[in-house]
Amino acid sequence: FNSQNSPASIATLAGEFWELRSTCLKDPLKMLPHNMTWMKYPSLSKDSSTDFEEIIFAQQVISRFMHAYIGFFVPPGLLAGMVILGVCIQNYRNHVLDKLDILFCSQTVSNLFVVLLSLTIAVRPAYLRMSYIGCGSLSFFFNLGYFSSQFLLLLIILSLFLSRRPAQNALISKVHQSPGVCVAFILMCSFCAALMLSALLGVEHYQEETDCQLDPLFAWPEYEIVKFALGFCAPTLAEVLLSILAFVKKTPVGRYASGKNSQPLWAVLAMAASMLACRLFYNVLILSRAALKIKGETGTVQNELIMNIAEVVLFCESCASLALLLFLHPSYRTALLNALKHFTRGCGRGRQGANRAGEIQGNETGLSEMR
Repeated sequence: FNSQNSPASIATLAGEFWELRSTCLKDPLKMLPHNMTWMKYPSLSKDSSTDFEEIIFAQQVISRFMHAYIGFFVPPGLLAGMVILGVCIQNYRNHVLDKLDILFCSQTVSNLFVVLLSLTIAVRPAYLRMSYIGCGSLSFFFNLGYFSSQFLLLLIILSLFLSRRPAQNALISKVHQSPGVCVAFILMCSFCAALMLSALLGVEHYQEETDCQLDPLFAWPEYEIVKFALGFCAPTLAEVLLSILAFVKKTPVGRYASGKNSQPLWAVLAMAASMLACRLFYNVLILSRAALKIKGETGTVQNELIMNIAEVVLFCESCASLALLLFLHPSYRTALLNALKHFTRGCGRGRQGANRAGEIQGNETGLSEMR
């Protein structure tokens, strides 16, 4: 969140930014061929006034956060995702795959995709060095997973709401019974939203190298604002409203009391709460970064550190959602327990067989000595 070295250069860049911004407001199409390549990370600044002890401290903190995330969150998240996918595949083979299972499977794939992309932070406290167009492509795929994960959770809550309170409209009821169509629509919306954000990155100096984050620093402030509006604000408000209507209001007596529709409620609520907490923190930080860009002000090493921590927290949410779904969804939890029991029984049988073989061999040795 830094600019250049001297206050004069900062004022010059700020003036150029506001002049270009006023031009873009008059003609928005002129905004697309440019980006804010003059934005630099404070930890990479060559300014003589920079406190290098502060930079070293920030780098140590983010390095520990990164190692804790990769060591304690990524393995359980990947393992939980693989178990959920295995259960869904097994249900599909047995022809017992429920429409909610299709939505949960899609949500799991989306979260796994984000977790795999999150491994790009393994180089922290440094940043990935790649071209602007490569960084923009990486950002596009990250936003695709980001939007699809958020929209799919909204679709799951909507499906639970319609299961408890069936729609009166025939078209809505028909679409609700076709989860594949719903997932395809969500993916199309996510693709369009990610493409819109990619357009706000600009294409200037696309062959040159830069320090890359999944949400690039060189993007226009509109990038963060649009991402907040489409990827957090609107879907979160809809999720809260549907959650209140679906889970607070009582259903008719005896209806769905013992059906499968009541099973994943706590899992969905836990996933929604986890996503709300983590993404709220992250979106507040990207809005503050957008405010710095709009004002033309320089940020600090602390701003960069907190932004990097928020990015790690965002990735932790994907791993936590997978673990919560596995342990709070009765079907997936039961499948996991059965697999563990089968595994322990197999190990026990193997040990018993080895012990019996040892005893037989010992008896044969004793008989041969007696003879």
